[in-house]
Amino acid sequence: MPRMRAVDAAVAILEKEGVTQAFGVPGAAINPFYSAMKAHGGIHHVLARHVEGASHMADGYTRAKAGNIGLCVGTSGPAGTDMITGLYAAWADSVPILCLTGQAPVAKLDKEDFQAVDIASIAAPVTKMAKTVLEAGQVPAVFAQAFHLMRSGRPGPVLIDLPVDVQMTEIEFDPDSYTPLPVHRTAATRAQAEKAIDMLLAAERPVFIAGGGIVNAGAEAGLVELAETLGVPVIPTLMGWGAIADDHPLMVGMAGLQTAHRYGNANLLASDLVFGIGNRWANRHTGELSTYTRGRTFIHVDIEPTQIGRVFAPDYGIASDAGAAIELFLEVARERRAAEAVPDYSGWAAECAERKRTMQRKTHFDDVPIKPQRVYEEMNRAFGRDVRYVTTIGLSQIAGAQFLHVYGSRHWINAGQAGPLGWTGPAALGVARAVPEETVVALSGDYDFQFMLEELAVGAQFNIGYVHVVVNNSYLGLIRQSQRAFDMDYQVQLAFDNINSPELEGYGVDHVKAAEALGCKAIRVRRPDDLGDAFAKASAMAAEFRVPVVVEVILERITNIAMGVKIDDVVEFESLAISAEDAPTAVALLD
Repeated sequence: MPRMRAVDAAVAILEKEGVTQAFGVPGAAINPFYSAMKAHGGIHHVLARHVEGASHMADGYTRAKAGNIGLCVGTSGPAGTDMITGLYAAWADSVPILCLTGQAPVAKLDKEDFQAVDIASIAAPVTKMAKTVLEAGQVPAVFAQAFHLMRSGRPGPVLIDLPVDVQMTEIEFDPDSYTPLPVHRTAATRAQAEKAIDMLLAAERPVFIAGGGIVNAGAEAGLVELAETLGVPVIPTLMGWGAIADDHPLMVGMAGLQTAHRYGNANLLASDLVFGIGNRWANRHTGELSTYTRGRTFIHVDIEPTQIGRVFAPDYGIASDAGAAIELFLEVARERRAAEAVPDYSGWAAECAERKRTMQRKTHFDDVPIKPQRVYEEMNRAFGRDVRYVTTIGLSQIAGAQFLHVYGSRHWINAGQAGPLGWTGPAALGVARAVPEETVVALSGDYDFQFMLEELAVGAQFNIGYVHVVVNNSYLGLIRQSQRAFDMDYQVQLAFDNINSPELEGYGVDHVKAAEALGCKAIRVRRPDDLGDAFAKASAMAAEFRVPVVVEVILERITNIAMGVKIDDVVEFESLAISAEDAPTAVALLD
């Protein structure tokens, strides 16, 4: 049996499990692992400027492409605690990433050694497994279990903590005979599929809710075929956006309190049966539950059994991987179609399509400073169907979801449940690293952009090109809007007179200078008619220089974006589009 250091065995296992990309920051307690990576040579490494940034890069890398598992690496102590936000973001959205941390020697773990912290206990609530490996001989089994857990059931992150002496200890291990553990995914039964489809066919106005579990399962094509076979409209969640293209006739809008379309809410409210697949009934989607559920029958399919009934009890629940369930649903649907047992839902689908056509929000404004709606209109024109958007929480994200268009799966990459500020930039680097030949566009408000601004240097150093649109109103816009309920505007203004950049006229941080100082390119836009040229120039520069290119758009200071607490009472602050000129890039144009 070959003998090698435990870290050399770990790197060999990473190769066998398909890991080829790491993001991290070396340090004394993890240097043995770095020496193993260097000797192996098959794992590319991107040096982050902050370990939290590395965890978000790994997150973006995983989300960008089916089968990817991002790897982030850090030393002992604060490196692990810095990763907790990244682990939380991945755990909340069911994203498998592997975090490796160094640790003090085993004999020092209870002696308050330098940078020794019980990171496994800290990380446990936001991981599928968090383990400090105390015996070198356990390293291969722990890594095998980590990949098994990350891929099985509801996907999620794992943290493995490696004391420095464990890393260096020699063990017997044969890489050639290593085989990944089989992946387990719960599957629906034929009887369950028949009951669910027959419940749907008994309804007059059914809709599918397409959640992120469909994307995780790679079942997007099956979903579209199922909808087309039955003629039933689809309402994607924010995490499932792109599973069916925005311009598909059966895509009838997103529903919810914030990241939603007016027609999406209207179509859901008009339905009598809601068939959720791979979704969580998240509160920003449902809003007040009595409004959401009243008068409707619910079917819920989720890979995690404890999700069934967690938010509200459905009329029928199925614990199943979305892909496995959709395969059976399709089988039953085809049989029912062949037996002429499928009602004609064309009239219902046409009603939904008419709402989609007539309930568009206005985007075409010529105001200076620029209104955010116009920014997204111009982004739709500039970046086309194949763009991949990356964003996190904020008014920028909410407005983006209301006005941008997504035509493919994994083309809207979003920190949905956790929504940490600062996630966007490093996640975009991870996405761009995963799909280097594709157009990647990050979307941030000014505060999100400032949170992890230093990671721009990573893109400059490692030639990771993407476009970062920063909509700058010099405000914590979403928090300011929520403070309206308290009749205050308190500690949310980011504006100040920058003594080094008086041309900013009180907008505070000079994002253009900051980006350029970090080795990137940047453009500032003040007039709406200049947006299209700026986006085209930014795309060209990102391709030419292979660095992040920032497009800072100076917005009006205060814009209220549509939102509410109930899906039948979303407050609209701007007028409805009444002609194609009001919303020229809408997916369903008015006459």
